[in-house]
Amino acid sequence: MIGLFKVKEKQKEESQNTNRRGGASSLKKQSAGELRLHKDISELNLPKSCSISFPNGKNDLMNFEVTIKPDEGYYKNGKFVFTFQVSNVYPHEAPKVKSKTKVYHPNIDLDGNVCLNILREDWKPVLNINTIIYGLFHLFTEPNHEDPLNHDAAAVLRDNPKMFEANVKRAMSGGCVGEISFTRCF
Repeated sequence: MIGLFKVKEKQKEESQNTNRRGGASSLKKQSAGELRLHKDISELNLPKSCSISFPNGKNDLMNFEVTIKPDEGYYKNGKFVFTFQVSNVYPHEAPKVKSKTKVYHPNIDLDGNVCLNILREDWKPVLNINTIIYGLFHLFTEPNHEDPLNHDAAAVLRDNPKMFEANVKRAMSGGCVGEISFTRCF
């Protein structure tokens, strides 16, 4: 812990010295979060049905998208896109993850919020981007009706799995479930 404070003090001094000399460095210093994220991304070991992209270019590693195409379960052959926003204090704070794809799912609400314990109370700095992606992938292979964000979908999954399967297929085909319309995601 003491070593960390010394490093921070040294960085602050260097920054002040640079400013006193009359110019900021043309190179942008990376935050600890950016450095850790760079390491996480370089060590990704994704399932073949998942991919990562950087819509803002490789210079913006802190905002990216992950596409999941489940190859089994209720959501087989669907295509689901998630946005990740990573703060400079990562890994001490979990990334903000949201589904861009409107999906009929007990653990993802219609606004794209995701209910995954490692993004909330179970987050620990030893976890990484790979862990989150596998957690999201697992939500599609094993949706959890016991910890829902979409309570209607959870109740149908719990009480009538065949109807849940039909609702998922209808939603993924671009149909309506109840009064909610979905965009085709095959």
